[in-house]
Amino acid sequence: MHSFAPEIILITILSLVVFSDALANRFKIPSVFLLLIGSYLVYTYLPAAVPIDMKHQFDTIIIFCIPLIFMGDALHLHFSDIKKYGWDIFYLAVVAVALSIIIGASIYYLNVFEGLTLGGYVSLFAINMATDAVSVQSILSRFKGISQHIKVLIEGESLGNDATAVIAFFFIGLPWMMSGSIDAGDAALDALRVFVVSIGIGLGVGFVFYMLMKLFSDKRGEFFAFIIEAYLAYLIAEEMHVSGILTLITAIIATKAWIDMDIEAACHAQTASKSKSFLRKIRLENVCATTNERLEYIYEMAKEFGYIAAVMIFFVLAEMANFDKLWQYKTEILIMFAITTLIRAVSMAKFAFIGDKMKHIAPVGAEGWFILTFSGMKGALSIILVHMIPDSFEYKELFEVVTVGVVGLS
Repeated sequence: MHSFAPEIILITILSLVVFSDALANRFKIPSVFLLLIGSYLVYTYLPAAVPIDMKHQFDTIIIFCIPLIFMGDALHLHFSDIKKYGWDIFYLAVVAVALSIIIGASIYYLNVFEGLTLGGYVSLFAINMATDAVSVQSILSRFKGISQHIKVLIEGESLGNDATAVIAFFFIGLPWMMSGSIDAGDAALDALRVFVVSIGIGLGVGFVFYMLMKLFSDKRGEFFAFIIEAYLAYLIAEEMHVSGILTLITAIIATKAWIDMDIEAACHAQTASKSKSFLRKIRLENVCATTNERLEYIYEMAKEFGYIAAVMIFFVLAEMANFDKLWQYKTEILIMFAITTLIRAVSMAKFAFIGDKMKHIAPVGAEGWFILTFSGMKGALSIILVHMIPDSFEYKELFEVVTVGVVGLS
């Protein structure tokens, strides 16, 4: 007998997206919050609506969802904003995350989580410092009064933060946690290698797709080109044993940055100098890859595809959620949530209270500090990372339950 499982799961996902959007618009609630609650209720109380084994198909679901989750957020970063707030984004995405993981790992000496090694603390904080791109976009879309500066910081951080956390987890924390020891110098060099190679591959893929998009002028084709680019960048990087997430983020941002430069050049074509640099000529600046109007369509479609991917991850979260276990580890969950929130508040204070005293950091004020602190919502990536821990690890249950709890609270 034919199985209708694919059709049923598609109906379920699209229904959740449609109804969450409708309720979000009516009650002014971020749709990702409704998606999270709706996914849990459907998965728990209407099992016939999710007729696939999410737990055993999780690895396949990850590969399918990751590019869609990060692509939409990467598309929202404009080249002009990256130029203007580049140092701010770098601080949030790399420096602040690395320092946060180091500070969090130092809790090891207080023996907060009994029996956990120092490598285990590094992994746990890498997992729980990663923010959720879909949640960030959903929240930002509901608040029109937030300044452009803060929006750029939140969007840029939600991408770079995740890439840094993934590298820290896979290339430092996880090997350290599983082996019990690690050579700090080798680990740092390996992480640096992954960082550099991932960015290099991303720039290469980004330029190729940027040039390819000059061959056609159809918004649907351009949108599909971005999807293909995201999946291809991720696949190439993973096959080369570097960071697929950082590579796909770099590729999408690079393509979008070159597109932004083309559009800006076209808008100032009459006043611009006729002489062009070699780099401008080699990328055929006078041939635009797309337009602002078509980009708006691409943004909206990318956001909807991101919601679809998020629902799939939320189903897995529902599979992992066990209220008895959550209650059993309630103290650990609350401690982890409090520590990560406090660390985030301290790292964001740089922008509020000393930003005006630093040359490359723009201040945001106390209100901006509050928004930045509590915009660090955890979600899909944290669930993905904690699932990657081998079943043989003694404290995997602690990691899973604590992470699920922190995701829910954030």
